Amino acid sequence: MPRQKYDVVIIGGGIVGLATAFRLMEMTKIKIAVIEAENRLAAHQTGNNSGVIHSGLYYKPGSLKAQNCVEGREAMYQFCAEHQIPHERCGKLVVATKEEEIPRLKDLQQRGLANGLKGLQWLEQDELKKYEPYVQGIAGLLVPETGIVDYTAVTQKLAELVQAAGHDVLLQHRFKALKRQGKDLLIKTSQNDIQARFLINCGGLYSDRIASKCGLKPEVRIVPFRGEYYKIKPEKRYLVKNLIYPVPEPAFPFLGVHFTRMIDGGVEAGPNAVLAFKREGYTKTSFSLRDTIETFTYPGFLRLAGKYLKIGLAEYYRSFSKKAFVQALQALIPAIEEKDLEPGGAGVRAQALEKSGSLVDDFRILEAPQMIHVLNAPSPASTASLSIGKTIAAMASKNFSL
Repeated sequence: MPRQKYDVVIIGGGIVGLATAFRLMEMTKIKIAVIEAENRLAAHQTGNNSGVIHSGLYYKPGSLKAQNCVEGREAMYQFCAEHQIPHERCGKLVVATKEEEIPRLKDLQQRGLANGLKGLQWLEQDELKKYEPYVQGIAGLLVPETGIVDYTAVTQKLAELVQAAGHDVLLQHRFKALKRQGKDLLIKTSQNDIQARFLINCGGLYSDRIASKCGLKPEVRIVPFRGEYYKIKPEKRYLVKNLIYPVPEPAFPFLGVHFTRMIDGGVEAGPNAVLAFKREGYTKTSFSLRDTIETFTYPGFLRLAGKYLKIGLAEYYRSFSKKAFVQALQALIPAIEEKDLEPGGAGVRAQALEKSGSLVDDFRILEAPQMIHVLNAPSPASTASLSIGKTIAAMASKNFSL
């Protein structure tokens, strides 16, 4: 069988990988392949998130996250409308439940304004119930540009468009190794060898290992964090109209347990954020010796654990105690009870961590001859995917002289 040859091979069949392929085919007339390890697209981070189209409220003005989120949000709405993908610009409410949260909520408002958000409204206590009748708080921030969508459906549509343009999306092609063969790259997969001129790594949970196998030093380690959800039973969904979030802790990269109405009509509550003992650790019992050893021998993780031990233990307690999970939710909606919730799904976040113990908060992209490696694409990567894809495609076009 003759070896397959492409101009660019993209590793990763999540939304960032497919969006990159989509933008690249818009810019150039080259042959592209997307290779995915699993037997389906969007199998990991893309297919296990809550489906929120983020507004850009939380991110540092001027950061790649802020720029790509704001641009990507509108591109996502436009893409969904153009391709009849169910979505809704429903808005969300960020609620302060304690006096000490008011300054942080005001800071969020200023960040949102700096990032160009429109229609932000500060709500006093007596105005909250106009938007969420069952919420409890002392103040709130209405963010009307937030929305909901099914990102798996978006990824599938991107794949359809890429394939319709004559490019390939290859499932069950797990990346194994890379060798240089003259001016080309020989990409070894679980199926066969693929020849390419250039490589783009959008491998998510395995992006650091892929970079290492390509002969690079990524300088970060992916540490997996599992987010666990409950679902509100159908008869109690009336408690949540749209999206209700707490005021986040500024030093911690997670947004706290919240309520999310899904595009299919369901309502999720969560997630917590606990260390996963496997990069694909979607259950409490998931375990990989290699992944665990890599995490616990990494100096950056040990420094992080020492800094956030109390918060981490509280998250684990909520993971095993439904009562504690519900108590956290009751800070926002006191009427919610344990009996109103049933187990939902879980997602694993690929969090890049530096040796210093610093969480990589922004997008991190490593460039090398004939290669681009996306080492950190945290939330809002799904929201920003079409913008991130455009950025990576432009970088590839320039670096690879496409």
